[in-house]
Amino acid sequence: MEEAGFKTITPEEFAGLDFSLYTLVDLREPDELLISSIEGAINIPFSKISGGLSKIPKDKPVILYCHSGDLSEEIAELLYERGYDVSHVEGGYAAYRKLTEGDTVKPTKNNKASREFIDAKGLKCPGPIVKVADYLREKPDGTKIHVEATEDAFYSDIRIWCERTGNTLENISFEEGIIRADITKSERPAEKTLVSAGNDKTFVVFSGDLDKTIAAFIMANGAAAMGRNVTIFFTFWGLNILRRPDKVKVKKKFIEKMFGFMMPRGTRKLGLSRMNMAGMGAKMIRSIMKSKGVSSLEELVESAKAHGVHLVACQMSMDIMGIHKEELIDGVELGGVSTFLGSGEQSDMSLFI
Repeated sequence: MEEAGFKTITPEEFAGLDFSLYTLVDLREPDELLISSIEGAINIPFSKISGGLSKIPKDKPVILYCHSGDLSEEIAELLYERGYDVSHVEGGYAAYRKLTEGDTVKPTKNNKASREFIDAKGLKCPGPIVKVADYLREKPDGTKIHVEATEDAFYSDIRIWCERTGNTLENISFEEGIIRADITKSERPAEKTLVSAGNDKTFVVFSGDLDKTIAAFIMANGAAAMGRNVTIFFTFWGLNILRRPDKVKVKKKFIEKMFGFMMPRGTRKLGLSRMNMAGMGAKMIRSIMKSKGVSSLEELVESAKAHGVHLVACQMSMDIMGIHKEELIDGVELGGVSTFLGSGEQSDMSLFI
């Protein structure tokens, strides 16, 4: 089928082709390739597409595919305008994989009847990993669990989580849209002890944008689930994330009152960094997150606090912006540059958001 000059092919048509006659371009992110991929395909992640189009040769017809088919359709139109003989796969790699691999994946050897069952289906990152970590935290070594999840990223996440925490991944499989993993809690080898210098994570949240804040707390929850000590240092506009949603009566100078009036109070008042549209964009993002089963920002914040993530407010920034300690949510510590540097020196990763 042709649309706007490029072709759309079905997963069945795609599966029947001789791939050697085409240039296959996989637009998925590298972590998605860990689950499954097609040998010989060029990987140009959609996130880096602006600098990757020049790498696509014109000597053979080009077939594009992404995860679900939406992004590949956009790029197919762009390549057609540049003179390519290009097609994209309807339904993306997910549809092709379901067609070709659904009946060939071997089931898990140890079924859930012989293990403690964890149902993580429908949860979005970092939900499945956090649920597994919470369940095993107080269990004795040798505990056997069977986990089922529906998010593709879990296939990669659970393998890396087991590797880094010392737990044993006995089996993992993918069948009919469900990832099944059998895990045995193992004694952690000394060289993989997690609560040690160099494995901590530190985030500096300078921005007060909703989307960036969501990303920060997703990563923080994921790191905490892997047993890392996590510190989030909030400074300048990031302090608005920590403000209580209700007005708190505190004595302020005139300029402090003006700052407080103009700045958002709490997470529910944050706007998007792009396409905020006077607050409509933020509402749309929250609605989409809810429909997709992604934890809200407020739930992510509570989860981070429950898992020991240190929330630190920059005292200097608070003084400049006229924010008082009484205006902050519970569980927030006050700190300065030494607090941040001390945390950063114990970390193998520090991010400025």
